[in-house]
Amino acid sequence: MTQQASPKASPPRALRWAVAGSVIVMIAAGGLFYYASQLAASKRLSNQNQGEITVTIHPHSCEPNALSVPAGRASFRIVNRSERAVEWEILDGVLVVEERENIAPGLSQVINANLLPGDYAITCGLLSNPRGTLHVTPTAESDANAKARPSMVAFIGPLSEFRVYLSSQSSALIKAVGALQQAVAAGDLQQAQALYLPARAAYQRLAPAAQRLAELDNTINARADYFEKREQDPQFQGFHRLEYALFQQRDLSGMAPVAQRLFDDVSSLKQQLLAQSLPPEQLVSVVARNLRSLAEVRAVSGEEERYSHSDLNGFASNLQTTRKVVDLLRPLLSKAAAELLPPIDSAISGLDARFAALRVDDGYRTYDSVSATQRQQIADQAKQLADALDAIDPALGLSGL
Repeated sequence: MTQQASPKASPPRALRWAVAGSVIVMIAAGGLFYYASQLAASKRLSNQNQGEITVTIHPHSCEPNALSVPAGRASFRIVNRSERAVEWEILDGVLVVEERENIAPGLSQVINANLLPGDYAITCGLLSNPRGTLHVTPTAESDANAKARPSMVAFIGPLSEFRVYLSSQSSALIKAVGALQQAVAAGDLQQAQALYLPARAAYQRLAPAAQRLAELDNTINARADYFEKREQDPQFQGFHRLEYALFQQRDLSGMAPVAQRLFDDVSSLKQQLLAQSLPPEQLVSVVARNLRSLAEVRAVSGEEERYSHSDLNGFASNLQTTRKVVDLLRPLLSKAAAELLPPIDSAISGLDARFAALRVDDGYRTYDSVSATQRQQIADQAKQLADALDAIDPALGLSGL
C-alpha cells in the first residue's frame, strides 16, 4: 500500500501575506491613533492657554520683562527655560501680590491674579536677575468695583485684632531669634540647634503676612536655590543659612554676623508689618496662599527645611495663623454665610489631625521620616482647606476688589 507524504510544516504563502497585512494595518492604526491623540492634546493645550500671557524665564533674564494688561483677572503662564527651579512674583512696591515658587526646569506653571489698576514690579527667577514691569490699565468693570466696595466698618475689629496678633508674634520672634543669636555668638552648636526650632516656628506663625514683604522676606527666609552660587553665595543669609551651618555643616564658624543680621531683620520685620495696612480682602488671601504653597510645593518636596527636616514644626505654625484668621472672621461669617464654617472647621481639624498623628514627645517627627503617602495626605488636606477659604471673600462682598 502506498504511504501518502506528510504535509509541509510552513504555512501557505497566502496565509503569510495575510498575517503580514494584518501587522501593517495594526501599525498604521497605531500611528493614526498616536497622531489623533497628539492632535487632541495640542488642541486641549491651545484651548487651555487661551487668554494666558506667557513669560519665559531664561538663566539671567525674562521674556518679556515689560507687560501691560487690563485690570481684573489675569493669567500668566511662567515657562522655566533655565537649569534650576525658580520663582516669579508680582510686587506692589515692597508687597507681594501673587507668586509661584519652585517652577521646575523645562516646566511651566500658571499664576492667576486679580489686579487693580497701577504699576507693579515683576521678579525673574534668581534674586540677582533684573526685575521687570507690569502696567495694569483701568477698565469700566474695575471702576465699577471700586465704587461698589463694601463698608469697611465691619472689618475694623478683625483687622485690629490681627494687627495685635502680628505684634505679639513678632515680639515672640524677636525674643526667640535673640536667644538663637546669643547661642551662635557663644559657639554653642548643640544649644543653637535646639533654639533654631522655636525661632523657626515663631517665624512661620508670621510667614503668611511676612511673605507680603518681598525684600525683607528674601533676606530672612530665602532658600539657597534662588541664589547664583546656592549655599556658597554671599547673599545667602537668614534662617536657612543658619540652618545649613547648624544641621548640614555642623559648624558655626563665621555665623555670628549671619545670626546678628537675622536678629536685626526680624526686628525690622515687626516694624514693617505694623506699618503696612492690610486690606480686608487680603486677610484671608495671605493664609490661603501660604496653604497652597504648602500643598503644591513644601509638603511633598520637604525642601523648606532640607537641612534640619523640621518642616512639620513650621506647617503646624502656619495652621495656627490660619485658625486665628478664621476665628477673627467667624462673627461676620456667622451672619453672612454660616454654611461656610462647617467645611472650613472640618478642613482645619483634618489638617491638624494629620500633624497630631506625626507628633513625638514634645515635637514632631523629622520630615525625612515621613512617607511619600503621608506627605501627599498633608498636601491634599492643605489644598482642601485653601479651597474652603476661597469662598470667604465672595461671601463677605470682597470678591473682585
